[in-house]
Amino acid sequence: MTLAPHRPPADRLTEEYYAAVRVPPDVAALASVPDTLAPGSPAKVGILDLAFAVRGGRTELVERYQKTPLQIMRPLWIDPALPGMSYVYLMATGGGYAQADRYRTDFRCGPDTQVHLTTQAATKIFRMEHDYASQRVHLTAEAGSYVEYLPDPLIPFRDARFYQRTEVTVASGATVVLGDTLTAGRLARGERHAYRVLATDLRVSRPDGTLLALDTLRLAPGQDGAGVLGPGVFAGHDHVASLFVVTDRAPAAEVADALHGALAPLGVLYGVSVLPRDCGAWVRLLDDSPIRVAAAQQALWQSVRRLLTGHPAPDLRKP
Repeated sequence: MTLAPHRPPADRLTEEYYAAVRVPPDVAALASVPDTLAPGSPAKVGILDLAFAVRGGRTELVERYQKTPLQIMRPLWIDPALPGMSYVYLMATGGGYAQADRYRTDFRCGPDTQVHLTTQAATKIFRMEHDYASQRVHLTAEAGSYVEYLPDPLIPFRDARFYQRTEVTVASGATVVLGDTLTAGRLARGERHAYRVLATDLRVSRPDGTLLALDTLRLAPGQDGAGVLGPGVFAGHDHVASLFVVTDRAPAAEVADALHGALAPLGVLYGVSVLPRDCGAWVRLLDDSPIRVAAAQQALWQSVRRLLTGHPAPDLRKP
């Protein structure tokens, strides 16, 4: 089986392509023309468009378009248990998101591909005085594919303003494991929920548009972080992490049990549930220790990988 034909847009550098759509009101209200580089200026638009297909028994990167500050190096095949799986590290040469940045990433994973996507390091959202930063993420997994998108934590600096919209399309017979971690800020500098506003939207659907899951996060701390410390948000904690597993390789209840079993001995606050239409399961956890949160995410990844592939996850050798 081969990757379906793809017709790239006529111009990826048009605002309609890279700018976020349906920006939440709290973020959109901050739109302005900075006294530095404006949206759409050189170095303010980052684009990454990757396509994967099976070639010679392993998953290869068959199409790539990148525009700095987003880029990748070559894919790696580092998993002895799944030697055909392609590991790709995503990088931002600017070190993080600045005001008026507009990023878009597209990952197209063809039939029967095996792809792991992660970041080189934590993603920093820098302090902003004007406008906001945004990112659009589009991930498509075709039949038989197994895709993991597990970026490192998001760290918002004081007065950061950021919106991310993630759209995931999962064909029947495909698996997508999607994770994220958000911190309260640069805690060592005393910046705890000092960002201005953070908003994220996740939409998971089938190729025909059938909705599988929605997840919406709106964080506007206000004075002293009071707007996000309540029991319905951070509940006084410093880190929140989530993992979504969309699959038909195992029953949804079995996936949920695996997630629960991975976290039960770790002492973190968490909740697990099956996803609508029994298409998988998801978990959200809270804690104050970045070490425990990282360990919990690793335990979740290991449990899902073993359940769905029969093999352990490799050591990615990140610091």
